[in-house]
Amino acid sequence: MKKIVLLGLLILFALNIFAQYPEASISNGLIEAKLYLPDANNGFYRATRFDWAGIVSSLRYKDHEFFGQWYVKHDPKVHDAIQGPVEVFDPIGYDAAKPGETFIKIGIGTLKRLNANPYRFSSQFEIVNGGEWKVKKKKKRVTFIHELSDASGYAYIYKKTLRLVKNRPELVLEHSLKNIGKNVIETSTFNHNFFVIDNQPTGPDFTVTLPFEINNQSAGKNLIKFENKQMNYLKLLTKGESTMEYPKGFTGDRAEDYDFVVANSKTGASVRITSDKALSNFMYWSVPTTLSPEPYIKLKALPGEKFKWNIKYEFKSKD
Repeated sequence: MKKIVLLGLLILFALNIFAQYPEASISNGLIEAKLYLPDANNGFYRATRFDWAGIVSSLRYKDHEFFGQWYVKHDPKVHDAIQGPVEVFDPIGYDAAKPGETFIKIGIGTLKRLNANPYRFSSQFEIVNGGEWKVKKKKKRVTFIHELSDASGYAYIYKKTLRLVKNRPELVLEHSLKNIGKNVIETSTFNHNFFVIDNQPTGPDFTVTLPFEINNQSAGKNLIKFENKQMNYLKLLTKGESTMEYPKGFTGDRAEDYDFVVANSKTGASVRITSDKALSNFMYWSVPTTLSPEPYIKLKALPGEKFKWNIKYEFKSKD
């Protein structure tokens, strides 16, 4: 009897571990995806670097997994403890704020400036006003709505929908930002991506293809090399090794430059990322457990205006 009770307690404990964060699942019959939902008290992510909306913990297509945990230990308050194609917005009003005063990060809320130092994304800022979150769930999509009004004059309604396309292995991130405040909203945003493709280690089996000829040298010449429109690894990355690249060759005003393919030759899985907005900047970061093309776009909304943009993921398999 004691063994049965103990086994029951262990099962309940395990279920509690895996069910402690609010989540949702979506499917279009080709893709199965799991998303974590924003929650100030119990959410999977409660730090102040990344947008809280649309965290994809898993996305499977034809037995291939494209996302997952790439770091050792999870802590909801750690700024990089996050998964999937997650986005970052540059801070708004940080330089004008004095220490103790506030600034804005879209998808997070109103934050308090700590000191006179320049903004550092790794800082743990206090959230003074988290705004209001609403989530609408359907079979093939989840919509996140974040509304924030701040005494500084900034106010917005940010809407983000993760939608699986009917009969196609595609995920679309649909965004809109409506400025309902008195101040102009002007910032940049990028998607960190954090690909974890079939749990394959970062190395020569991966190729990253860009839409433009790379016209500068690789910073990590002993780890990765640029060849025309491709980035190729020279070796497997080992613990402690990372790449931080700044490939040049894009114009900065063309949506066609926002077009990247990450492929693994061993498993046959690949993903193409495109957008309907111009690529304004591009960085590429990787460690042994994840690869991260980081494409940027600029956004601007005058009071009363709405800015829209989409990002599309096309998943493929050679199987």
